[in-house]
Amino acid sequence: QVQLVESGGGSVQAGGSLRLSCTASGCRFRGLCLGWFRQSPGKGREGVAVIGTDGRTSYSESVKGRFTISKDKAKNSLYLDMNNLEPEDTAMYYCAADVGFCRGDTPGHFDYWGQGTRVTVSS
Repeated sequence: QVQLVESGGGSVQAGGSLRLSCTASGCRFRGLCLGWFRQSPGKGREGVAVIGTDGRTSYSESVKGRFTISKDKAKNSLYLDMNNLEPEDTAMYYCAADVGFCRGDTPGHFDYWGQGTRVTVSS
């Protein structure tokens, strides 16, 4: 069973930066496909960024060039560096994991989820 715990959310003004962290336990970290997703009120959960077991990354068009996903195998941790934040980035952000190679970048492709961390960007 994979447990995921996010941290690092908060409130910032537009143009600001935040770093989200996610610590994984109960699993072989190297064998995980990892991703960040977000959900705004009244909207479905959407993919933000995914990083595979081989380190390859993919991003949604809305965050490409502003967000960076990375992982530290020694710390069993996943990160999301968010720069030049916009009010539209306001959402609950979730860390997600799937065992093995990444099957896709949509929520249905991930079996394990954290509890979420809130990000609020004011204009």
